[in-house]
Amino acid sequence: MTQASAIEVLLPIWQRVLQRSSVGLNDNFFDLGGTASSASKLFDEIAGIFGRDLPPVLIYAAPTIKTMAALLEDPATPRIPALLRMKSGAESPPIFVAHGLGNTLLELSGLAEKIASRHPIYGMQARGIDGVDEPLASIEEMAEFHLEAIRRLQAHGPYFLIGYSFGGLVTLEIAQRLRAAGEKIALLALVDSYPDKSQISATQRSLLSLRLMKRRAWSLIRSTPGSIPVQNAGDIRVATQRMTELMRDSADLALRRYCPRLYPGPIKFVKAEIITYFPDDPTTVWAHLAGQLDVETVPSDHVGMLTTQCETLAAVLSRLLNEAGG
Repeated sequence: MTQASAIEVLLPIWQRVLQRSSVGLNDNFFDLGGTASSASKLFDEIAGIFGRDLPPVLIYAAPTIKTMAALLEDPATPRIPALLRMKSGAESPPIFVAHGLGNTLLELSGLAEKIASRHPIYGMQARGIDGVDEPLASIEEMAEFHLEAIRRLQAHGPYFLIGYSFGGLVTLEIAQRLRAAGEKIALLALVDSYPDKSQISATQRSLLSLRLMKRRAWSLIRSTPGSIPVQNAGDIRVATQRMTELMRDSADLALRRYCPRLYPGPIKFVKAEIITYFPDDPTTVWAHLAGQLDVETVPSDHVGMLTTQCETLAAVLSRLLNEAGG
């Protein structure tokens, strides 16, 4: 298929998914109101029409109809880079963000759009979602993989690093390596990020296990036969789903293996007010591992931070970035 014919097919798909009567060939998907959900719908349609099972996070590599047509013109499997620009900005240095366990940068799309900063935002996409390379199975390897890309984009500090959930551990390890190389970390923000439960105290493990048992029991009480939605097999894009599961397994293994060490600089920690899967108090986990620990609270649970309270979280991070000079 030529690029011109791909454009002809893509144009009505974009109009339909974005619910717009007019879309320019160079219009950015997110500038047109695109979201993580609509990106998934877009790639579902692409899979059905073009027969290409591609991960939706590719929208950051091909955010316009023209660039997407060029991507589809090439029969080779597109490789997804370690860094993807999620938001443009006129000032330097950039801001780097990392996604959570087993997911893609699309989970941070709403947050990135709402962060108020004149600096560009780049997302660290875990290796393997494109099906070309194997996922990495240690946080140290993940940190080195992303650090190489970060140093190519920004050779020297100050660096601004934000990590959500599992991604917080990756950014922590990146910050450790940058500091060891004599670089300045202007901001290291961990968003509801915790090491494996084997790394927390016995008391915290007991309290956490009790809470999780209660949550599971409550879930069983509330569930009824047939209440779990079953996805239409025809709607499942098998290769992407398989790679997502493989990445999740690799990340789970990396989490269990990782033992965080003392970070001598300040850590800004943003916690969810509604406790779900993690310890009640982040200071019991992180105070002895940070030169300085400052804790902020967002009125939501772990998932709600990126959904219902996305603007609140963005406001907190925007303030922390501003205070740090970013």
